[in-house]
This record gives sequence, C-alpha cells and structure tokens, in this order.
Amino acid sequence: MKIASWNVNSLNVRLPHLEQWLRAAAPEVVGLQETKLDDMRFPDDALAALGYRSVFTGQKTYNGVAILSREPATDVQMGIPGFGDEQKRVIAATVGDVRVVNLYVVNGQDVGTDKYAYKLRWLEAVHGWLAAELQAHPRLVVLGDFNIAPDERDVHDPVRWNEHHILTSTPERDALRRLLDLGLHDAYRLHHDGAGEFSWWDYRQAAFRRNLGLRIDLTLVSDALRPVAVAAGIDREPRTWERPSDHAPAWVQLAAI
Repeated sequence: MKIASWNVNSLNVRLPHLEQWLRAAAPEVVGLQETKLDDMRFPDDALAALGYRSVFTGQKTYNGVAILSREPATDVQMGIPGFGDEQKRVIAATVGDVRVVNLYVVNGQDVGTDKYAYKLRWLEAVHGWLAAELQAHPRLVVLGDFNIAPDERDVHDPVRWNEHHILTSTPERDALRRLLDLGLHDAYRLHHDGAGEFSWWDYRQAAFRRNLGLRIDLTLVSDALRPVAVAAGIDREPRTWERPSDHAPAWVQLAAI
C-alpha cells in the first residue's frame, strides 16, 4: 500500500496536476492539504473517474483537507475531538486495516505571536488525540503538512532556520518530538539519513531551482507499521510543472503482511 501526502495549495488550481500525478504514481491512499474549497465544490466526480473515493472537509480560500483512497474509507473523523476549532485542518479515516490521520498543521506566522501560541495549543490537542488513536488503531499512519522541519538536515540553511525561527523553533520541534514519542516514526528517516532533500520551496528567489527548501511534509508510521514501511520518499517532479504547488508529495510504501 502506497500512502502519500500532498499540500496542493488550492485544489481548484491544481486539479489537473493531481490527476496527472495520480495516474503516474498510483498511490492507494492520498492525504491532501490546503484544498481551499468548500465541500460543495470538491471535485468528487473527477477523482472517482480515476478510481478514488474521497472524504473531505473544507472551507473557501483557506485550509481544507481530504483523504482519497482506492477502497472506501470508514470511521471518518473530522476535526480534533474536544478542541473547538472552525478551521478545517484535520481528517482521519480507516482504509483497509490502516488508520490514516491527515493533518494540516497551523503555520504559526512568527515566534511569539498569537498564531504561534495557537499552533502550540493545537499541537498539544493533537498529541492527546493521537495517543487515544494509537490505542484504538495500532496500525496508524499520520501524514500531512506539519509546518515543522524536524532537524537541521531538513532545512537548506540551519543558520537562518534556527531555534528561534518559525517552523524550526525549539518549542515546535519539541512538540513534534512528543508526537513521535507516542510511538510514531518518520518514515522518510527510516530510509534516508542525509540532508538536502526537501518537500517545500518558496515561490520567490528561484528557491526550487536553487534547492532552498524545507522538509515539512511528513509521513509518520506507528510501531506496528514500522517493520513493513519498506520505502519512503519525496516526489519532486510535480514541483517542476507549470503553476505548481509550492509543496511536493511525500509518500511511504507499506508491504503486505
């Protein structure tokens, strides 16, 4: 089972890219972030024509998440239980015998702002919820745009992207580490130790051509799935296409057992 995550940065704009990529990559499950569509405008029929069932929760202009799957998703959860939030950032569903949690983590704007404090509160709520999800669903994949680069290998310039910078600050990285400590593993790091492979590049300053990026799109697998997470990677090709998302798909391959 190939499970992927892609922040499409507007599904309305990027639908042709998504369709092209689904035909080529053929993942069984895809979590999308930043669909930026209310539910009435979600292209359910177009994706069904490619063999994908969709569950989604969205809003106009901002946020929005979806899970696409070859087989129907069940036990769908939208939002973080007990955390009052109108922003559409979380969706979870069971596909086959794997529970998939798709997160579009709060950006946080700048360290010290109200949005940064909200990000840390949001991550704390996610931590409590995922602890319960792992108890109920040991075969768990948590994926999405985490808006946190895990360590110095995941940024093009560790001096600039330091412990005081948004997306790399110590409290953000500590919050991500607490999620991993629940019994989750960064699938990419199970197979790649090196630096310089990224999933997001700014549109400005020819950042993609110069590889000035961050790895902030993650696929995390539970203890139970770690032995069968046989490959993981980042597909840079869609970032080369005309009018691309600023993110590239990240993926993990699970072997059959």
